[in-house]
Amino acid sequence: MVSSEQAKWYVLHTYSGYEDMVQDSITKLVENNNLHDYITDVQIPKEQTIEEKNGKRKVVSRKMYPCYVFVKLIYTNNIWYLVTNTRGVTGFVGPGGRPLPLTEDEVKRMRLDPDTKETVDFGVGDHIRIVSGPLENHVGAIEEIDFKTRKAKVMVSIFGRQTPVELEFIQFERIS
Repeated sequence: MVSSEQAKWYVLHTYSGYEDMVQDSITKLVENNNLHDYITDVQIPKEQTIEEKNGKRKVVSRKMYPCYVFVKLIYTNNIWYLVTNTRGVTGFVGPGGRPLPLTEDEVKRMRLDPDTKETVDFGVGDHIRIVSGPLENHVGAIEEIDFKTRKAKVMVSIFGRQTPVELEFIQFERIS
């Protein structure tokens, strides 16, 4: 018996526009072949954006990574065969079409695992240094933290003025 704790996240490349069909096909494949122990999750990360057309605004769901489907599975040759022969799948992302699992850091950044509890070593009022983005190496103080979106509101001095900036957790580090 296999443990679902061994499952890792892999990336499938699909034809453009086939992402939802591939997700449905893999879900049906799991149900029909009783592969719940081997394939535990299939996701297409999406984000909500506001689109304006003809003067009307509406909320639209957009794929964050077009042409890619994320699958949490335990890799075996049989699973590789079943998944790569799914209609719309061009193959796994990795060297030579062989799957390369995502690292824990990549999984956290892409917000694939909602069960992952992230511990943070900073709080409101702490001083931080920005490590990536256009304000790299600037220093600021945390004003607000939103754990749901994994973002923080930071006051940064830009041209001598205190300016609020919204940053993702991975864009800054605490100054000790």
